[in-house]
Amino acid sequence: MDGTILNSLASAERVWGRWAAEMGLDVEKFLPTMHGKRGIDTITALNLPGVDPVVEAEKILRGEIEDVEGVVALPGAAEFLAQLPEGQWGIVTSSPIELAKVRLAAAGLPQPTMLVTAEDVTIGKPDPQGYLLGAKRLNAAPSDVLVFEDVLAGVRAGEAAGADVMVITATHTHPLETQHSRIVDYRQVLLDIGSDGRMTLRAAA
Repeated sequence: MDGTILNSLASAERVWGRWAAEMGLDVEKFLPTMHGKRGIDTITALNLPGVDPVVEAEKILRGEIEDVEGVVALPGAAEFLAQLPEGQWGIVTSSPIELAKVRLAAAGLPQPTMLVTAEDVTIGKPDPQGYLLGAKRLNAAPSDVLVFEDVLAGVRAGEAAGADVMVITATHTHPLETQHSRIVDYRQVLLDIGSDGRMTLRAAA
């Protein structure tokens, strides 16, 4: 969701940046490490003395829900999603469900019938649990799924699930080291749906 169909970079970095500064972290070095992961996983991995990851993750969540300024859809995302048959696409996000709904609404994007959020998994990305659950809920084999990702943790999760991966670079400031196909945004692709319902992406002219 974040970085793949909408851009919440400014909002997320404002909230996380304030928190990191309060914790005495090097904000510039920290911010690139928190994208694409569950907040509680990010905080737990820091192993900060005297810090309760559950309590801090909830503080950050409340801050992100209240701050959606600048959350916008990626170019072409709304039009692309509108073409997808209902029940054949979904979102697997590291965001909690409340934040996911708020950001989708702020960006003017639809909420899919299949939505896997932070609450649905016990281990977040790069573990494949979320994508495996998403494929199951779509009644699809993971090998028949195309995952759109923007960060390495998500790419690794998609790979480990056995799905194909497409990298979206619209919010990138540094190159992502991966051999997967990539597009800047959805203006670069066209969607074809065959008589059997199978979807194929091709480059826009």
